[in-house]
Amino acid sequence: MMNNSLRSQCKALPGTIIKGKWYKNEYKVIKELGFGANGIVYLAEFGGQEVALKVSDNSMSISSEMNILKSFTKVQGSALGPSLLSVDDWVNQGVTLPFYVMEYIKGETYLDFLRYKGTSWSVVLILQLLKNLSLLHQSGWIFGDLKPENLIISSPSCQIRCVDVGGTTIKGRSIKEFTEFFDRGYWGLGSRKAEPSYDLFAVAMIFLNSYYPNRFTKKTDGYSQLSQAIKGKKELKVYEQVLEKALLGKYSTAMEMRNELLAAANQNADRISRQQPSPSRNMRQTQSRSRRKQKKGGLLESLLLVVLISFIYLLYIYTKLL
Repeated sequence: MMNNSLRSQCKALPGTIIKGKWYKNEYKVIKELGFGANGIVYLAEFGGQEVALKVSDNSMSISSEMNILKSFTKVQGSALGPSLLSVDDWVNQGVTLPFYVMEYIKGETYLDFLRYKGTSWSVVLILQLLKNLSLLHQSGWIFGDLKPENLIISSPSCQIRCVDVGGTTIKGRSIKEFTEFFDRGYWGLGSRKAEPSYDLFAVAMIFLNSYYPNRFTKKTDGYSQLSQAIKGKKELKVYEQVLEKALLGKYSTAMEMRNELLAAANQNADRISRQQPSPSRNMRQTQSRSRRKQKKGGLLESLLLVVLISFIYLLYIYTKLL
């Protein structure tokens, strides 16, 4: 969490003009988007377009994040993070604060999107995320602080995008930032070494968070508790094997986990389709029932007609005898 002194220095109310010291570009602050240990991110307007602007008093942190965003743009075929647009300094009350400007990704956070669209979307989004992570890992980076708050579902394309790259770490180093619920070290299920399995553990926890939006704290043995949570939701139990392998660090690559998750999703879809009769089968069954009803109805009508005619005939004979 960022300290009060830093927050005070970086504070910019809506309507504030942040003017670059070197390039003289002016950015009008619209609102605050979020803040963390290394700065505040604002939604701003520049040249008639909305942009995201991050300001900090930590030049090393800003430089690191800029390098990460530059690396993201080099990853072909990926929509990992926002594009880096500009870098400059802002002189605020005599203090020089570095900032960078990036693409503003319109959309909703992961959990907000699921609340609106439904948790069934979680598998689709997780598959997207694993593909993006595969490309990120191949480029030598681990995202680190992977959590729903750092995932935006862009509109109208419904693509999952990673934001807040402050925790992204070069492979082999120690994770810089983490959030307990998504950190395998907190659950006693591995180290905080920056490696693909660290991100994949977090992916499994994001899946759990989809069905446990209030999250929960560690109470007993970490693995046993998480395993019980998976078994406690029928939607998660379908993917139990995949999730438990990710929790135990048994996947070496994101694509390996993605392939097994996709196979489990296809099996689940096939199982559901077998349980639900096809429309044509339903129609045939309905038509058959209708024909049986018609046949029974016809026999009953004929029987009633015979009884009625017999009654009239007997009545006629009786009146003649009288």
